[in-house]
Amino acid sequence: MSSERSPRHPASGPRPTAPAYAELQVTSNFSFLRGASHPAELVERASELGYRVLALTDRNTLAGVVRAYEAARRTGLHFIPGARLDLADGPSLLCLPTTRHGYGALSRLITTGRRRAPKGECMLTRDDVAAAADPDGHLFIVLPPVTFGTPSTPGTCRLFTSEAAGAGKRVSVG
Repeated sequence: MSSERSPRHPASGPRPTAPAYAELQVTSNFSFLRGASHPAELVERASELGYRVLALTDRNTLAGVVRAYEAARRTGLHFIPGARLDLADGPSLLCLPTTRHGYGALSRLITTGRRRAPKGECMLTRDDVAAAADPDGHLFIVLPPVTFGTPSTPGTCRLFTSEAAGAGKRVSVG
């Protein structure tokens, strides 16, 4: 056996110097047919590469969050649980909770969408996301898709901001 470590598993020691980097949209194998790696592997690799933050945002699920969180605790990487919500009447949105209460609200929102759809699917609308907001503070940050040259992104931001404001709620929209 060779004493050299493989590139995938570098020898322990100081992390490489890298600029502060946060990956806020990572998909694991809990997003069926979209992601390939296990949540723990993603966190471990991000830590090896010197990332400061990683957000796991599987599609319409929080199923991989616990495994990613446990790996983040072992590696010291700052972890943000989240989800990418595919809306029936709008674009997909990244939802990143800012508090435990926000995590609970996101979990309830996904449960609502799963209960009203056939097994393996999720049915959520813009109204569902706006209704999940808390009038006393920000529950989660909503990031609309960014496609250069697409005029719908500013409209999506205004729509969520005005829908939430009309209900006396605040939603952070990026």
